Amino acid sequence: MKLYRSFATVGGWTLLSRVFGFVRDILIAATLGSGWVADAFVVAFRFPNLFRRLFGEGAFNSAFVPIFAKKLEGEGPEAARTFAEEAMAGLLFVLLIVTIFAELTMPLLMYGLAPGFDATPDKFELSVLLTRITMPYLLCMSLVALMSGALNSVGRFFESASVSVVLNLVMAVATLISLWLGYKREPEAGIIQAWAVFVAGFLQLALLMWGMHKAGMRLGFRWPRMTDDMRRLVKLGIPGVISGGVTQINIAIGTVIASLQPGAVSQLYYADRVYELPLSIVGIAVGVVLLPDVARQLRAGDTAGVMDSQNRSLEFAMLLTVPATLALAVIPHDIVRVLFERGAFHPEDTANTASLLAMFALGLPSFVMIKVFSPIYFAREDTKTPMRYAVISLTANTIGSIVLFFVLRELGMMPQLGIAIATTLGGWLNAYLLWAKLREHDDFIADARLRRNVPLIIVASIAMVGALLSTSYVLAPYLGADAKFLEKTAALAVEIGVGISVFGLLILAFGVMSLRQLGTFVRRRGKA
Repeated sequence: MKLYRSFATVGGWTLLSRVFGFVRDILIAATLGSGWVADAFVVAFRFPNLFRRLFGEGAFNSAFVPIFAKKLEGEGPEAARTFAEEAMAGLLFVLLIVTIFAELTMPLLMYGLAPGFDATPDKFELSVLLTRITMPYLLCMSLVALMSGALNSVGRFFESASVSVVLNLVMAVATLISLWLGYKREPEAGIIQAWAVFVAGFLQLALLMWGMHKAGMRLGFRWPRMTDDMRRLVKLGIPGVISGGVTQINIAIGTVIASLQPGAVSQLYYADRVYELPLSIVGIAVGVVLLPDVARQLRAGDTAGVMDSQNRSLEFAMLLTVPATLALAVIPHDIVRVLFERGAFHPEDTANTASLLAMFALGLPSFVMIKVFSPIYFAREDTKTPMRYAVISLTANTIGSIVLFFVLRELGMMPQLGIAIATTLGGWLNAYLLWAKLREHDDFIADARLRRNVPLIIVASIAMVGALLSTSYVLAPYLGADAKFLEKTAALAVEIGVGISVFGLLILAFGVMSLRQLGTFVRRRGKA
């Protein structure tokens, strides 16, 4: 239950962040739609956001946390703080060089980030400008990531889990400013959003510095040095970032390919934002909490504790992910229409985005399982194995995206759907490889509770689908394009409420979770 309580802390703040993120994206869709300005901003935001995901949501911590935790428990807080300062100096040095290089060569880099934009000079030039504005965000996120890992290692999850709320709030305010100034689909709206990303980075850094101060772990600046600990960090870090960030790298590759199709980049972005809600709440919560938990248990020789943590993590992930997957796959049009279809976002955008969302949703369980299985390797300081599997998955995804994109375009179908298909298949390939290796070495053995509960979760989710489709049919007049926003919102809320109720009642009836467990979970979460 302690593990579930930590999941709730991280997942709860991530949920709050995503709620604000939806508000932000609703405003962005109304302001920019899926036109050329939206495509330019998405590319400009995707580049620093990729690094935010790689560093801020667990991938960097796959290398940093085990070493930091070992220092903290074996040599004391001062040794851990010294290592953190050395790591911070190295990160700043490398990313400062990367940032300066990118600022100076951005027009050339844009040919790699979005080669299709070259056909539209205005879009290309705007993308270069916006990406230059957002680049300093990387420096802030390097410090935020390191401080998050240190705080997570001592059991403080509030600051790192809530940091994304700051980004979403600042960007939402920036969008309201654009609307107030009357900008719709104009380049000025994209420029305002880019500056919002810039400002949000420094505000996020301030929040983490406050958290470190509260935890008594203030970090000083040092000149970068290649110590033995830093060599170990680099050795673990490079493959850890690649393997831990495979989902985001897949999305970045998809963005590059999608730049060849007008409007595809922004449509992929909107679909990605919706299916990332359950991925973020579950996957990030599990990944952030599981890594330090298993690392501590391994050092203590608690084999039974390690296995229980792994099983409960997968059980928790499937409990929330399976119903979310089926819901997003069967009612994507209702969701996209209510969230985005207004202003500059047209019904055609809804149809395309909904199709992409349904396909992405089918890969959601695999992306979450990657978040569960990867920390098991990382806690053992094995980052090479996940990296190899990530490279295999990336290769398959890249080849599949390119082939399917041009095949579907030749057939007169929506080419960006091929990117979603390849991303989903690549995710399942990666998850299978990670699981197979763990099973081969008996590092992950499904216990009786997991083997019993997962099939019951699937059955309850299928019943939920029936409830969703029936409710959607009944409420169709209130979910149509001509319905008012409040009517559509209320209808979608009822639809989702019915689905959750059916699923929850069956979960209780099947004994997957009892009322007593649920009550204890809620009470302890409140105390936390």
